[in-house]
Amino acid sequence: MPGAGRPAADRGQATVELALVLPLVALLLLGLVQVAVVARDQVLVAHAAREAARAAAVDDDVDAVRRAAERAGPLAADRLEVEVSGREGAGSRVRVVVRYTVPLRLPLVPGRGLEADLTADATMRVER
Repeated sequence: MPGAGRPAADRGQATVELALVLPLVALLLLGLVQVAVVARDQVLVAHAAREAARAAAVDDDVDAVRRAAERAGPLAADRLEVEVSGREGAGSRVRVVVRYTVPLRLPLVPGRGLEADLTADATMRVER
């Protein structure tokens, strides 16, 4: 019979400990998922910067550069900023900086509107 060797006061102790620790473990896992989402978005921002720099290297239209950054991945266009500098003609270097604001969804943290700002830049030689 399980628990026959335990005193009556100790029965159910593991259940109570699990009930106390399980919410903390769940919060920790949700926080870890949020960190993974932000890391994924940083990779996407770096990819968007490379794609935008490639577009800027072959086309001097700033709107085409922005469209290239927006098409690079599943980033929300309204939270994406693209800045182009240094394009002076063939052979020069064009630099593109992409900034993206990620809303943080942390469980049980008071205050909505928590955000992380992600930035990536890429430089390429202008081809035409």
